[in-house]
Amino acid sequence: MAIHLKRVHHIAIICTNYEKSKHFYVNILGLRPIREIYREERRSYKLDLAVGDEYQIELFSFPSPPSRPSFPEAAGLRHLAFEVDSIDDTVSEIQAAGIEVEDVRIDPTTNKKFTFFTDPDQLPIEIYEGA
Repeated sequence: MAIHLKRVHHIAIICTNYEKSKHFYVNILGLRPIREIYREERRSYKLDLAVGDEYQIELFSFPSPPSRPSFPEAAGLRHLAFEVDSIDDTVSEIQAAGIEVEDVRIDPTTNKKFTFFTDPDQLPIEIYEGA
């Protein structure tokens, strides 16, 4: 018997500064807010963000979450990747927002352009040029 997974439903991200991360994901990356709630009992915000028409990111805030080990890379989820139409245009927009972006590289298997930058909590984010 095989499990039948239909698609990715959402990706959850815990941030240390809710307003800063909300600004980053909404105003810089351009994700569309779906709903925002404050859960008093957990002292936590939850913001659902649309990625295109099919995917969602849940942005959470919690009091004093531990830091994410990124360097050196730790076991577990490595990074979040988004497909874009133009790496060059996207890099220019990200840099215009004051965010440092790594040099653009070419994937040796697909010959597609890609690069990385980080969110306000140093979560690695990849942008990958589509077809």
